[in-house]
Amino acid sequence: MGKTYKIAVIAGDGTGPEVMAEGIKVLKAVSDIIGFNVETIDYDFSGERYLKTGELIPDSAIEELKQVDSIYLGAVGHPDVKPGILEHGVLLKLRFALDQYINLRPIKLYPNVYTPVRDKGPEEIDFVVVRENTEGLYIGSGGFLKKGTKDEVASQLMVNTRKGVERCIRYAFEYTRKRNQGKRLTLCAKTNVLVFAHDLWERTFYEVGEEYPDITTNYAHVDATCMWMLKNPEWFDVIVTCNMFGDIITDLGAMIQGGMGIAAGGNLNPEGVSMFEPIGGSAPKYTGMGVINPLACICAGQMLLEELGETKAAKRIEKGVVKALSNNLKSLSAGKMGYCTSEVGDLVAKYACE
Repeated sequence: MGKTYKIAVIAGDGTGPEVMAEGIKVLKAVSDIIGFNVETIDYDFSGERYLKTGELIPDSAIEELKQVDSIYLGAVGHPDVKPGILEHGVLLKLRFALDQYINLRPIKLYPNVYTPVRDKGPEEIDFVVVRENTEGLYIGSGGFLKKGTKDEVASQLMVNTRKGVERCIRYAFEYTRKRNQGKRLTLCAKTNVLVFAHDLWERTFYEVGEEYPDITTNYAHVDATCMWMLKNPEWFDVIVTCNMFGDIITDLGAMIQGGMGIAAGGNLNPEGVSMFEPIGGSAPKYTGMGVINPLACICAGQMLLEELGETKAAKRIEKGVVKALSNNLKSLSAGKMGYCTSEVGDLVAKYACE
């Protein structure tokens, strides 16, 4: 066998362990075919851990995670844990601690998948959003004044650095060139309102763009981007945007590609350790029922392999997903697929290895 990859697995909460089991099943199936090894290391960073110990991710674990090849995340979210605790204590902590400064979200409609966008199909819905992942409104800079009174003031600062903006934009240009599907890069911002922060984005975008004469550049306000994603999604090849806008438009993108059951994303440090995850939540009401759709987690595994350079294996996974969607699955919704969770994983693994 060839190279061995050490993959940290954070199965998470709710149905996270169920979808993760199928993702790993498919990863190992294609690794056997291509000829490399996948060694998984389990971490119990979850709502259950927090409820039992009051702890989420110790600093010692961060140091361990810096030594792995990649991180595979199932889902985070527990009904008995206040919203925000797990998101900040697991997702954001890992993104910042590992400097995963790119969030990569493919928006791709597969055959036989329903989209609410009328008269559009797989040929029209196939683009990628590159979202800055460690700055903007998400750094948590701000606070309260006179909290709880009628004169209360709340502030939260959008912080953008030239370094952070430029490395995101430069990654987007490189990705557009590598993707080689139209070579069009759109900056999504709001320069008419966010006149300081997004002036920095726009200036940097066009300055860096001078180094990429083969890439066509254009600009769209975030509100216009949302409109065109619905009306003319085929106009987009790659979109680059700030943290907050990326968070919003990628959920819109997930809906036009068929919903959270098929949407996957990557939190990337191109020079370090990256993390890949399904976009949907932990769906606790379906825990243990074997009805949850694992395709988003399987697609996250595909992205993981692409980032590691195992492109042949990644293409096999995509082939397996497409065949399962085309030949077998009745729906992407929990309990309506026509197959249980593990059977869907079996189908994808089988088709991926053909």
